[in-house]
Amino acid sequence: MNLESSRRDVCDAPKVSSVSAREVRAPRAPGAGAEKPIRKIAFYGKGGIGKSTTVSNLSAALAQRGLRVMQIGCDPKSDSTKTLTAGRAVPSVLDVLRAKGGSRLEDFVFEGYHGVFCVEAGGPQPGIGCAGRAIITAFNRLEELHAYEELKPDVVLFDVLGDVVCGGFAMPMRYGYADEVAIVSSGEMMALYAAHNIAQALNNFSSRGYAKLAGIVQNSRNIVNEDALVAQAAEEIKTRVVGIIPRSDLVQEAENAGKTVVECFPDSPQAAVYAELSRFFHPDADATLREAIL
Repeated sequence: MNLESSRRDVCDAPKVSSVSAREVRAPRAPGAGAEKPIRKIAFYGKGGIGKSTTVSNLSAALAQRGLRVMQIGCDPKSDSTKTLTAGRAVPSVLDVLRAKGGSRLEDFVFEGYHGVFCVEAGGPQPGIGCAGRAIITAFNRLEELHAYEELKPDVVLFDVLGDVVCGGFAMPMRYGYADEVAIVSSGEMMALYAAHNIAQALNNFSSRGYAKLAGIVQNSRNIVNEDALVAQAAEEIKTRVVGIIPRSDLVQEAENAGKTVVECFPDSPQAAVYAELSRFFHPDADATLREAIL
């Protein structure tokens, strides 16, 4: 048996299906889907820093705790949710609109691991059109179809392309979309430079009621003095480090199997790190479930 097949044995691929708004109104677990404000968090950071990996594992960890989770990928590559959908790309909102002209929620909302609602905004064909404008179009379509009201997520995570904070890429920062922005960064110079730029954009937008900066999630690269470098950067932009994710070979092994670490290696220390991070972004979830059960 080769290594790749052994990984698939450890992480058998789940079925991925589109969802119907009528079929998903009922909460999946006691206390989930209650009439509470939706917590919406946008993740920004330097391209290639590991945002999609971080966000997908966070989605999986939140879902394991009984929350209804929605992850929206805001990258033209449409690859944010692949590890939640057994490594398979799902049709993006823009793909559906190009093919059909119109759409229903079930055309581009897919239920992945542990019921996570997976959406990819998509983008224009390479070399044609504006990716930022594509995100605006996708968000408008979600609003027109009353996606949040129909699906009733407890938490929505936006996985935003790189550190671009202009045009459509700034949409998740705006009032009515995300409430908070988290910056994913390592201790590398360019990643920290991107973190400063994102923080500056939020500061510039503060008078317009944009999202607030929640903090930095450190996705470690094992460079010298990394913890100190990221902590210093957080202090400079007047925020905090909200979680430190260690570098682990399990991340690549899980992704090779089309899964998150949380799903593929649920008992690993790495999965526990994502679980702890999920409690920062939604600390009352476990308490809500306990109250419902009692």
